[in-house]
Amino acid sequence: MRTGRPTKPLEITAEERQKLELLARRPKSSQALAMRARVVLNCAGGLANDKVAQKLNVTRPTVGKWRERFRLHRLEGLLDEPRPGAPRSITDDQVEAVVTATLEAMPKHGTHWSTRLMAKQAGLSQTAIVRIWGAFGLQPHRVEGFKFSKDPQFVEKVRDIVGLYMNPPGKTRWFSVWMRKARCRR
Repeated sequence: MRTGRPTKPLEITAEERQKLELLARRPKSSQALAMRARVVLNCAGGLANDKVAQKLNVTRPTVGKWRERFRLHRLEGLLDEPRPGAPRSITDDQVEAVVTATLEAMPKHGTHWSTRLMAKQAGLSQTAIVRIWGAFGLQPHRVEGFKFSKDPQFVEKVRDIVGLYMNPPGKTRWFSVWMRKARCRR
């Protein structure tokens, strides 16, 4: 004979089942969301909460929580609730302006954007720019392709350097050294 509080039946539609199975299998889903989807699928399959908990190696209260949240709010109930803390101080319009400027504009006195230049241009902190670029995968310092120099004396400088290589004075030898700045990862 069963003891304890009876569980309410959990019915899911074919469309919900398909979405839950996708969430449970998809490699890009967060592990927490995938686990919640597996909990709901197993509960909908007729398993009791304690059997689902044992099968998925979670606690019975966890199974009960996600079963009930799905029953009340359907798929939206499986998403994370907003966390406590300060509200966002950067608007979506500001983020859009930074992304657009990064991709479509060039700084006045440079060949590419740095976080400091973009922060000054956008009126945000350098940390905010780093986070925005990271979220969108932007790396303006790594550009595929050739960039023209904005130096007005560029042609004369190239002629001088190429002239030294082509016709070196006296018994001089020229060496070209290419150095890459080392980066420290924290």
